[in-house]
Amino acid sequence: MTEPIVQYRDVYKSFGDVKVLKGINLDIHAGEKVAVIGPSGSGKTTIIRMLMTLEEPTSGDIIVSGENLWKMEKNGKEVRANEKHLRKVRGDIGMVFQHFNLFPHMTILENCMTAPIHVKKEDKHEVRERAIQMLERVGLGDKIDNYPSQLSGGQKQRVAMARAVVMRPKIMLFDEVTSALDPELVGEVLEVIRDLAQHEDMAMVLVTHEMDFALDIADKVLFLDEGVIAEQGSARDVIEHSQNERLQSFLSRFRA
Repeated sequence: MTEPIVQYRDVYKSFGDVKVLKGINLDIHAGEKVAVIGPSGSGKTTIIRMLMTLEEPTSGDIIVSGENLWKMEKNGKEVRANEKHLRKVRGDIGMVFQHFNLFPHMTILENCMTAPIHVKKEDKHEVRERAIQMLERVGLGDKIDNYPSQLSGGQKQRVAMARAVVMRPKIMLFDEVTSALDPELVGEVLEVIRDLAQHEDMAMVLVTHEMDFALDIADKVLFLDEGVIAEQGSARDVIEHSQNERLQSFLSRFRA
């Protein structure tokens, strides 16, 4: 087994007096699809926000491609990472948020092109071609000159996914990307994620409440409860065969 692309080692996170994560140990391998499930407040989103450097661990280590994300060496000592180090290590990580976070003053094509050009300094013509191909792939090839305000919620979320993939990340994070959508739009977004999971080689971490979807695409499922990984294993073992009473109670909310 090759070294994991992401390693959490004894990671804790508190907000003031509230302990959100309590000693997370987790390996994610290249290309692995991981679904994170659990009740609200269990720490699911915090786990991926730390990997995207949007939240800093209170203690513990997160290793990405062999490099410590939040710590660096300076003058022979381990110190808190500076912004340059954070940018470098998280360079292969992409994230899709609940609320799209598109630039309203840019067309959807410009939304998809701006980061590769300005952050990764890639060739504009090459990026444009890749962005158009990706927008066509998510079913929006006829909307490249539209602005976000002209799109439905599902279409905006598909743009957000295309934009993230155009950056060619090795790790893609999805933070409950269907939770802000009208129910009739959920399916079209899940279909895009399913396509990415089947045809892209990147690792994917999905915080989700879509249990059937997690069962369908995830190599591994984590059940978070009160800040700890209470259960982890194959999707079928965790969602269909677990004997964990807290997990059974949680899953019962999604069963007809």
